Amino acid sequence: MKALGRHLLVELYGCDPEILNDVKKVEKYMKEAALKAGSTIVQAIFHKFCPQGISGVVVIAESHLAVHTWPEYGYAALDLFTCGEEVDPWEAYKFLREKFKAQDAESSELKRGELKNIMKVPVKL
Repeated sequence: MKALGRHLLVELYGCDPEILNDVKKVEKYMKEAALKAGSTIVQAIFHKFCPQGISGVVVIAESHLAVHTWPEYGYAALDLFTCGEEVDPWEAYKFLREKFKAQDAESSELKRGELKNIMKVPVKL
């Protein structure tokens, strides 16, 4: 199936709560994951909530990698969206699953911008 992008929706369970609540580590791992996937980092922004939890996004030239953590549940939600043939979101997934020390995970991949559907509607510029 030809598509413009690949979008992984990831649920990580049984993660290390200390890591999930450490904004510096989460940002570092997310940036490293972007590079492991073969992408180009444009910008990153992360926010630590009180009393716990982090939300952040790494904007990449090929789309984005986002994370939301709930340390009190050992849970992290990942949104790994990449475009192009050269970037592999599964590499980011494997790296983050290891770094967050997830004991279990669920994931699904969506094809974004399937060309067979895009070609149905002509674009006028």
